[in-house]
Amino acid sequence: MKLIADSGSTKTDWRLIDDENKIHQFATQGISPYFQTEEQISEIITSELLSKLDFKILNVELSIYYYGTGCNAEDKKQIIKNALAKIFHHSKIEIHSDLLGAARALCGKKSGIAAILGTGSNTCYFDGEKIIENKFSSGYILGDEGSGAHIGKTFIQAYLNDELPAHLISKFQERYKLSKNDIIDAVYRKPMPNRFLASFCKFIFQNKEDQYLIDLLVNCFGQFFDKHICKYEKHKVVKLSCVGSIAFYFSDILRSVAASKFVSIDTIVETPIAALTLYHLGEK
Repeated sequence: MKLIADSGSTKTDWRLIDDENKIHQFATQGISPYFQTEEQISEIITSELLSKLDFKILNVELSIYYYGTGCNAEDKKQIIKNALAKIFHHSKIEIHSDLLGAARALCGKKSGIAAILGTGSNTCYFDGEKIIENKFSSGYILGDEGSGAHIGKTFIQAYLNDELPAHLISKFQERYKLSKNDIIDAVYRKPMPNRFLASFCKFIFQNKEDQYLIDLLVNCFGQFFDKHICKYEKHKVVKLSCVGSIAFYFSDILRSVAASKFVSIDTIVETPIAALTLYHLGEK
């Protein structure tokens, strides 16, 4: 049996392939070794995943393939591996970056540029087998251009600096009822500030016909292309494919900005888990 996970900062998708090749799907909250300890990650898996799985699985030798945010560095991979090993004692566990998962899901065995645009953002050039080049992602404070956290941060900065149009301020205050001090507290003192900032993308999507917000999105995606995609030597030759909620729900604006940068976009999907499941389903 195989257990596959695709984990972002906000949500983790799980798929179990049983002995009859039937696929079972589950979801838990997001997991990040940068924001959560080994013990906290184990608790999430125990409380949110095991309650949905057959407990007999704990005594079975599973092959676990975990693709997750923050899993580029070996020490961060080890945190996830240790957390899983505490629960699945008899299993073979592989930890990979979410970027490799995105590349495998989006490109298959073909070369191309793969990008994640969700709560965070990341990109790579994939040769059909492995990641050849990766433009460094600096995280939600220093980078993550084009991500939900970046778009949310740009929007909130405008709100805090009284730069939003009056009609948007009115809608925002009616919807969220947050004081400026509440926002500062959530960003600087509470856990998962990247999730908090990205959460405002729902408001932006629901009002995305507003010209101010269109311009904001064009600016954020423009930074994404200028600082990341256009720095790949072959960005005008190979196609770009994207995964993540931001790419999916703002795909029309993303494609428009890509065209202005002479970048051709192929596939845009909300989540890579279906393609990753098929990828591992075909393995012996």
